[in-house]
Amino acid sequence: MSSNRPHIILMGVSGCGKTTVGQALAQRLGLPFVDADDHHPPANRLKMAAGRALTDADRQPWLDTLADLLAASTPLVLACSALREAYRQHLARPCPVTPQFVWLDVPESIVRQRLEQREIDSQHFMPASQLRNQFDTLEPPRPNEAVLHVQANQPIGALVARITENLPPS
Repeated sequence: MSSNRPHIILMGVSGCGKTTVGQALAQRLGLPFVDADDHHPPANRLKMAAGRALTDADRQPWLDTLADLLAASTPLVLACSALREAYRQHLARPCPVTPQFVWLDVPESIVRQRLEQREIDSQHFMPASQLRNQFDTLEPPRPNEAVLHVQANQPIGALVARITENLPPS
């Protein structure tokens, strides 16, 4: 990386707003945006679309690809579920500067509404039926992880402002 600015990784369950907030945040900071969903192997996408949960073994090649991308990139904003602490550690390991993780935390009832609407409006591969599995897999960040915790059931502009106000100086 050519800067001391860390990567910013927006994490949370499907439907919490990672992509929408990530795109707005990247634009605000003048950084590239990457959606981790675009890097899932086709088999993972098919499995999720069929309503079957991914295993750690399914996720490993995807996490390896993302870790390689982070290691080789200048600072960027990444939208990635990063549901388990081990996944977050795997993504952070190759980075010269520890990434800033931002947990977009939204109540399950609101996320369910978003996912059900998304199923109507788009062809996203993650069905609302997988939401419970997402929450079951989620390991909320522990205090020693230094993850910025954001209640993400507010307007995009307010979320971007809250995140930028709490980023470490670059």
